[in-house]
Amino acid sequence: MTSGTAIDVRGLTKRFGDFIAVDTVSFNIPRGEVFGLLGPNGAGKSTTIRMLCGILLPSAGSGTVAGHDILDEPEAVRSRIGYMSQRFSLYLDLTIGENLEFYGGIYSLNRAQLQERKRWALEMAGLQAREQQLTEDLPAGLRQRLALGCALLHQPEVVFLDEPTAGADPMSRRQFWDVIYRLRAEGATTLVSTHYMDEAERCDRLGFIFAGQLVAIDRPDDLKRAQRAGVIVEVACDRPAAAVETLERTDGIRQARLHGAGIHVSPAVADGAVNAVLAILERHGFSVERAETVEPSLDDIFVSFIQESEERPEAATP
Repeated sequence: MTSGTAIDVRGLTKRFGDFIAVDTVSFNIPRGEVFGLLGPNGAGKSTTIRMLCGILLPSAGSGTVAGHDILDEPEAVRSRIGYMSQRFSLYLDLTIGENLEFYGGIYSLNRAQLQERKRWALEMAGLQAREQQLTEDLPAGLRQRLALGCALLHQPEVVFLDEPTAGADPMSRRQFWDVIYRLRAEGATTLVSTHYMDEAERCDRLGFIFAGQLVAIDRPDDLKRAQRAGVIVEVACDRPAAAVETLERTDGIRQARLHGAGIHVSPAVADGAVNAVLAILERHGFSVERAETVEPSLDDIFVSFIQESEERPEAATP
């Protein structure tokens, strides 16, 4: 990993009228790191990224990206970064080649640079020999990779990817992350927002963002080792959605939620947790196939942090 700081954020805040979209967020990302922002829709991920890209003006706080101040030098910031938004920013009525040439012009690449980088982007996206195809005719996965190629044409130092694989199939998402790892190997820094837990696991470090606040930040394994979720009982039973509703209404259960085809339950008391959950479900007529304690997943840890944030008295104050 290259030494130095790529992104430094201090008390970053964004208000829209009375609504606080991002609330005094601070973090530091070293060069060469893949940093993830994990949070539900509306948590503040996109707003944070747009401020760091010089697209939105912060209401308060400060930050630097690639050595440039986001408040005083937004043009310099934009020249050093690659940005891929949720909407991919492609012109669907242009061909693949025309989109690449358009972005090459935006990034002021000369003819020789553009030709070299177009070849790279087409190979990376698996679109060789399809340069004349209309972009709107591409499947979603290929369109996403083309958008990434456009964002990387000028070989930026820092790359911002805002939920880049939303709606993509598992194979496309895996291939997309192969490109992110190649960028890291070449020394680039990547900040990627996601709501996919498997993608969050792939990041070097991860920030949990909820209701505009950064509620935790660490390496994925260290977050899981913190055991913030307590004891987790994994249950396989009939009518799992109804079982979750029953458990959530029961005293002594901190949280219950669907997890794959089963349920993850967090009882308030660790001792006898499995028997306690079994007793509740059987009392309400559910047929339980299996119940056992398991290691908390990253999803469990995230839900636990959210629950703690909601329970704090200041969380209810606008």
